[in-house]
Amino acid sequence: MFLEFIYPLVKFWTPLNVLQYITLRGAYAALTTLFLCYIFGGRIIEALRKFKIGQSIRDDGPQSHLKKGGTPTMGGLMIIISVCISMFLWMDIGSFKVWLALCSFLAFGAIGFIDDYLKIKKHNSAGLSAKGKLLGQCLVALTLVLILYCVEKTSSELYVPFLKKPLFDMGLLWILFAVLLLVGESNAVNLTDGLDGLASGLLIFVFAALAFVCYLSGRADYSLYLNIPFIEGAGELSVFCLAALGACVGFLWFNAHPAEVFMGDVGSLALGGAIATISIMVQKEILVLVAGGVFVLEAVSVIIQVMVFKLKGKRVFKMAPLHHHFEILGWAETKVVTRFWILGGLFAMIALSTLKVQ
Repeated sequence: MFLEFIYPLVKFWTPLNVLQYITLRGAYAALTTLFLCYIFGGRIIEALRKFKIGQSIRDDGPQSHLKKGGTPTMGGLMIIISVCISMFLWMDIGSFKVWLALCSFLAFGAIGFIDDYLKIKKHNSAGLSAKGKLLGQCLVALTLVLILYCVEKTSSELYVPFLKKPLFDMGLLWILFAVLLLVGESNAVNLTDGLDGLASGLLIFVFAALAFVCYLSGRADYSLYLNIPFIEGAGELSVFCLAALGACVGFLWFNAHPAEVFMGDVGSLALGGAIATISIMVQKEILVLVAGGVFVLEAVSVIIQVMVFKLKGKRVFKMAPLHHHFEILGWAETKVVTRFWILGGLFAMIALSTLKVQ
């Protein structure tokens, strides 16, 4: 926002003209969040310890996780605060799309905050009831989707990787599809946040891919060359994506094994909701599922486990989500995280490759 006051000075000092470039502002947005997390992260962790905001470990989880009990949680506040400050400095104040991404980020983060707070208050891992949490997510998602559909006039056409033209126009069914994507993506990131550094590392790959896609979609020349929908103003969303990327890198400094702080629902729900919202605005709903393939696998593993157990009373995996399955098989936590990061990088590269191969 401070650009509104600084940029007019370009007539007195022409080098300030570089502030109009999205790439520069995106780079500095990432650096801002990175340094904010790095500089103030330790103090935030100490404050969380002081107020005894510690993680409650589920009793039926891997036994190796019991020693993590009491580790400060709600570290996602570090990410949210740093992103908001960075966007205040580097965003285009006139971009409605960026404001909507921020609203989604904060609204889903608020649901996660309530869930984390109740877990701490009750001294267990229950938090919000499943129905209450889902209802809150659905209400936020529906509000965002209606704004996108009625105010932003977002297209209801479904674009699929490798196809030049949209698969079909979903019409009003798009509203239901978009709500399911928002709720599903936020929960998928939340489910993945179960090992030190796992979710934050994977989010770096997804936000990097999404920043690239937003920038290309906002350029008429590049979008025409790649035969992807041109979305006016989408380039500004890359600034948000890079700010979130920098925050995830800064948070990973403290979240790497052995974790000094956990992200908590406040961070995972906020970031998952933001990813889904941005993917909807640039009409890359399916592409983001490819880029975040590990999140999809984690969510699907839980769905399969629950459905099969209810129908047949059997377990498909040793434990769900999927990362716990490999832990119980004997993989070290760091090995699971590293291999899932490798998969995350591969999924992101596959997603980006589809922009050219269509």
